[in-house]
Amino acid sequence: MNKNFKVSLVAPSNYPLETSTVRRGLERLRAYGCVVEHAEAAQRRFQRFAGTDEERAADLNRLIDPTQVRPDIVLAVRGGYGATRILPKLDYAGLRRRFVGTSTAFVGHSDFTAIQMALLARSGLITFGGPTLCSHFGAETMSEFTLHHFWQTLESAQIQVTSNVRQAQSVAVSGTLWGGNLAVLVSLIGTPYLPQIEGGILFIEDVNEHPFRLERMVYQLHFAGVLARQRALVLGDFSGIRLAPHDNGYDFMAMVEQMQAVIGIPIVTGLPFGHCADVVTLPVGAPAQLVAQAQGFTLTVSDYPHL
Repeated sequence: MNKNFKVSLVAPSNYPLETSTVRRGLERLRAYGCVVEHAEAAQRRFQRFAGTDEERAADLNRLIDPTQVRPDIVLAVRGGYGATRILPKLDYAGLRRRFVGTSTAFVGHSDFTAIQMALLARSGLITFGGPTLCSHFGAETMSEFTLHHFWQTLESAQIQVTSNVRQAQSVAVSGTLWGGNLAVLVSLIGTPYLPQIEGGILFIEDVNEHPFRLERMVYQLHFAGVLARQRALVLGDFSGIRLAPHDNGYDFMAMVEQMQAVIGIPIVTGLPFGHCADVVTLPVGAPAQLVAQAQGFTLTVSDYPHL
């Protein structure tokens, strides 16, 4: 595998908790033939963050410099929290001029959702929900599924995700694919950093959240009118759920059934995306088609920049 791509690291959120994940991630990318720049972003420390707000915002703003060669991939070091703090500090006009219409892929998930939503809302930039340096490239064993889908998506003009998870209803819709971490999306409601997508296909994921907290956040999307503007809601991975005896049968699927009865748009389950080892890489802001039947679903995304 010789990719010969220029990968630039950005660290808008927490710093890596284990230096070994950074080392393994860098070694793997270089073994693929990639040239990695700005690795120092993974070494910074300020409180719980990967540097001060100014340093973390500079990771992205420095990419605007026209004297530097544009990277092929801008890869988030990890998630956590911190991206929200730097949203007002980003040069959205400069990022639009530098990257819209180019093949550069901004990739990450979790807290990186805040950056992705802001770039879509303020710069019109299509990014990619996908692996991060530490959680995936730096894992003790890199998921072959994740790696294959990562390169396949970035190097293809169209990507198709299929699932054999059984569905409660048939769906056939098209629209802009967008979304990411549920808690981050909800935190952006009412701000200029949440894109106003009409007729979209919204995908969500989260980790370590009880079903009642997930339900509360979906209700907030519903009450804010976000869901009414979408054609479907696609649920990714929701790992780390811990139920209590007093839940009395109220679990994740009970929450899904409640939401299905309330929000007025189809819900599709089983998207392999989120805080898990096997993740697909999804173009955020690109046109998509979603077809679901009892035996599973197919999500096709096209017309996005690719390497």
